[in-house]
Amino acid sequence: MEQEYCPKDIEIYVQKYWKNNKTFHVHEDNTKEKYYCLPMLPYPSGKLHMGHVRNYTISDVIARYQRMLGKNVLQPIGWDAFGLPAEEAAIKNNTMPSSWTYKNIKYMRKQLESLGFSYDWDREITTCQPEYYKWEQWFFIQLYKKKLVYKKNSLVNWCPYDKTVLANEQVINGCCWRCQSTIKIKKIPQWFIKIRNYAESLHNDLKQLKNWPEKVKNMQRNWIGRSEGFEISFNIKNSNKKIKIFTTRIDTIMGVTYIAISPFHKFSMYLSKKNQILKKFIDIQNNENLSKEEMEEKKFYGINTNIFAIHPITKKKIPIWIANYVINDYGTGSVMSVPGHNVNDWNFAIKNNLKIKYVIQQSNIKNMQLVKKTFFPEKGILINSGEFNQLDYKNATQKIKKKLLEETNIKTKIIYKLQDWCISRQRYWGTPIPMATMKNGEIVPIPEKDLPVLLPETTKHLDVLKNSSYNKSTCYTTKINNQTAIRETDTFDTFMESSWYYARYTCPHFEKGIIDPIASKYWLPVDQYIGGIEHAIMHLMYFRFYHKLLRDFKFVKFDEPVQNLICQGMVLSEAFYQIGENNQRNWIHKSNIYIQKNIKGEIINAKDKKGKKVIYAGMIKMSKSKNNGIEPELMINNYGADTIRLFIMFAAPIESSLEWNESGVKGIYRFLKKLWKLSFSYIQIKHKYKNIDFNTLNKKQKNMYHVLHKTIAKVSDDISRRKSFNTAISQIMELVNTLIKFKLENEEDKCIMKDSLISIIKMLYPFTPHLCFILWKNLNNNCFIDNEKWPVFQKKFLLKTNDILVIQINGKKRLTIEIPGNLTKKEIFTYVQNSSLFQKKIENKKIKKIIYIPNKIINFVI
Repeated sequence: MEQEYCPKDIEIYVQKYWKNNKTFHVHEDNTKEKYYCLPMLPYPSGKLHMGHVRNYTISDVIARYQRMLGKNVLQPIGWDAFGLPAEEAAIKNNTMPSSWTYKNIKYMRKQLESLGFSYDWDREITTCQPEYYKWEQWFFIQLYKKKLVYKKNSLVNWCPYDKTVLANEQVINGCCWRCQSTIKIKKIPQWFIKIRNYAESLHNDLKQLKNWPEKVKNMQRNWIGRSEGFEISFNIKNSNKKIKIFTTRIDTIMGVTYIAISPFHKFSMYLSKKNQILKKFIDIQNNENLSKEEMEEKKFYGINTNIFAIHPITKKKIPIWIANYVINDYGTGSVMSVPGHNVNDWNFAIKNNLKIKYVIQQSNIKNMQLVKKTFFPEKGILINSGEFNQLDYKNATQKIKKKLLEETNIKTKIIYKLQDWCISRQRYWGTPIPMATMKNGEIVPIPEKDLPVLLPETTKHLDVLKNSSYNKSTCYTTKINNQTAIRETDTFDTFMESSWYYARYTCPHFEKGIIDPIASKYWLPVDQYIGGIEHAIMHLMYFRFYHKLLRDFKFVKFDEPVQNLICQGMVLSEAFYQIGENNQRNWIHKSNIYIQKNIKGEIINAKDKKGKKVIYAGMIKMSKSKNNGIEPELMINNYGADTIRLFIMFAAPIESSLEWNESGVKGIYRFLKKLWKLSFSYIQIKHKYKNIDFNTLNKKQKNMYHVLHKTIAKVSDDISRRKSFNTAISQIMELVNTLIKFKLENEEDKCIMKDSLISIIKMLYPFTPHLCFILWKNLNNNCFIDNEKWPVFQKKFLLKTNDILVIQINGKKRLTIEIPGNLTKKEIFTYVQNSSLFQKKIENKKIKKIIYIPNKIINFVI
């Protein structure tokens, strides 16, 4: 063992040992409890960033800890390899997306290996490989056969920059989730999977996810948008037709002043056949060039049909309007409009000068003139509602429901905002959708014997990519039953690949089907999943949905794919910029800036190397666009992978943002050097280890054992139950500092030192596996730590043998007394008062009051 800690040398050595011995390769073993620890798979962008490093370090710490508990641990890794960045890079660099992708994978795999993550590399998955997506295509065909898949012309979210459709979940505030371009509305043929069929299950099964963050579950509940309400039929005047509306507020039915229906409602379409004005209005709604902002601006446009519905209670006629704020796919595509108590109804009524009626009393409004200038969504006492006046919300709902039931006009209904999943993408670099169109226009699946449907890989397709016209290429012609057909040119949304990879990890080389039933039964569900909260709506929703599909096809068991979910916080770093000529921000890396700080460490001035002022933007998320990233490779070269791993786990709670601070990294490096030095010093001592009798130890030795086992108990609880890794590391650091002060005066001291070092190395192993591998090997005659068990505390050592109490009289320190550590409060008071030293100080005076601070101070007031 070298005297100085040199992480670069030892980490290369240890990683080579793990690789050659396939240390973390696992298989099904029914004699052992399994533990499936899964980090979200990365996109092969070319380089790891610190967000990756944090995510995968958390996962690896948990995996290594569970392995030390004796469990059969699966921790796999793979690559979410399809997607737009590869396609755009291919166009820019005049190469094929596959070449760019595999080159990045090779480099990023090397980076992951350099961090010492304990993956079973034999299970590595790359989603752009045909042996993976073949089964995705096969399963899609099974969904099609079960009528869970359909194609239709649909208004979709179109990203003009990426030139592809986005699912609703991929539109954030009217912009593309990826490039932030303002989206357009288009109507084109698209493939959908019926996720709405699973809305109830997706909503209700959130209750099963007891170990998921509440924030994630609430985000999913809101997106699913479950509403309990009523479906009411309104008769149309002078017609045998009816319009069904959905409402969650039948208490406001007496405030209905118009009926609003979607431009795409079947009644709208029926009317437009005979009315050119209506037809023109509906056609405008199909305008493919409208942006979300333009759609929002024109949101409350409408047209009067000059047809009336009949109010089911008052029997008065109500005008029917076609309104573009009504969504056809939500509820019934028509609403009873109560502008006095609904924001959308209010805005439409104001824009179109329609009647507004208030039916809920606003007792807190003093100036009644204000009532006519806004809407009130709150529930309350009914007014202007005839026989229902003065009823509260609950009673009004029941009585109005009863009244409508007499007319057979109402039924209870549950609806969801969740829309079917649009999985078509108009790009090249994705899984080909395994469908084709025959000459007669019939759409059919590709025969299963012809799967996988491969992407064209010839270099001529670079021109195809650049011109976005690959769908016209003759290479999409195929034969089905000896008849010519044109293959589908759209590819799957890449969220398809990342929705079932967790199950394929259990059997990546299985060739007889999508999932090996034996392997999946053993490994699933995932015990621990780790990833960012930014995936709460998109990935995690599709992930849960796909699992339910697999369950219903009997490929997996259980209702949910994951038992425990950790959403780690972002990694933040200092960012700096200058204002450019066009008022844009030009971000400058910290290494190119001279920084001046005050005595508190706050930045008070920053300049570039030419002396020009630079603006400090604060601690913000690391990103390439902000030029504030820290290269993991550079940090590893400077300090070692173990230092980076330990800093990331120590610097902040895992769910909180982590502020990157190189001085903190240096502090961790110093700690590891200190532990190395302590271990080296002990290993140089020649002595024969022996088991020692605790009862024969002196006070110093017993106290060291107490501190050791107290630390083991605390660290075990922090990691296992609390997932509080930063406090666990802090406890280990305190133990090391205590051990450094522990003087080796006899053979028993040396044995205690070894016992303590063994426990410290074991507890640090999940965090700093390379260093602990070497220390363990030298401490234990060339044994290897990878199969060692987690240390177990002994309760008898947790009971401190003696406590030192400060004795005060009237608030002033008079003496200290050593007392047994396991006495009750009452017994402590008796023990102190019977002490001869105390009796001399109190001089037989009467004690009026005793103030006790446990294990520290007793103050006697006399």
